[in-house]
Amino acid sequence: MEYTNEVKNMCKVTCGASHGCAPIPQEGKWTYSREIKDINGFTHGIGWCAPQQGACKLSLNVKGGIIMEALIETIGCSGMTHSAAMASEAIVGKTLLEAVNTDLVCDAINTAMRELFLQIVYGRTQSAFSENGLPVGAGLEDLGKGLRSQVGTCYATLEKGPRYLELAEGYITKIALDSNNEIIGYQYLSLGKFTDFMKKGLSAEEALEKAKGQYGRFAEGVKFIDPRQE
Repeated sequence: MEYTNEVKNMCKVTCGASHGCAPIPQEGKWTYSREIKDINGFTHGIGWCAPQQGACKLSLNVKGGIIMEALIETIGCSGMTHSAAMASEAIVGKTLLEAVNTDLVCDAINTAMRELFLQIVYGRTQSAFSENGLPVGAGLEDLGKGLRSQVGTCYATLEKGPRYLELAEGYITKIALDSNNEIIGYQYLSLGKFTDFMKKGLSAEEALEKAKGQYGRFAEGVKFIDPRQE
């Protein structure tokens, strides 16, 4: 250790106030995080790239300082999906400190990792007050039975009005309008259910019909439009 001459010539004063770090809430307990292995928690965070053309939602489950589970969801940029594929391999098994200093390929994923790091080390996780935290696999449960991200895609122009393209229920196939041309409901296709039916041996036509559903006052519509063509 090297010291400047100014420091060398100083007289020594004892550092008397040393009360240690403050405890943080982790998995239903108040714990002192002195080393990376003391960190535990399950949480989510959002990241974005420099041009802000895409975003990433990252979910991590950390046990003993090591990332045991990661869910990476991206939107807005085609390249980000491939980055997510690579990051899913690069991130698990690393300590939280290693992961925040790992190139996760996409800047939005890197930013999300930074935001999660801050949440976790300060004890602001989703599982802070959940006894024993959440088991590995909790991130997968967030996706539901169809194992698909919750995506909402809607488009509108002042000239032609709104178009619902995809909502939580699924891919929008038709929009129902009333006599004032206002949206009163929609028909959707659950892509998760559709592929499940196909796997069970149903024909594409049968699977398509079984996977469809309606929301709102769809049946009362006086006009039905395809949001992608009309």
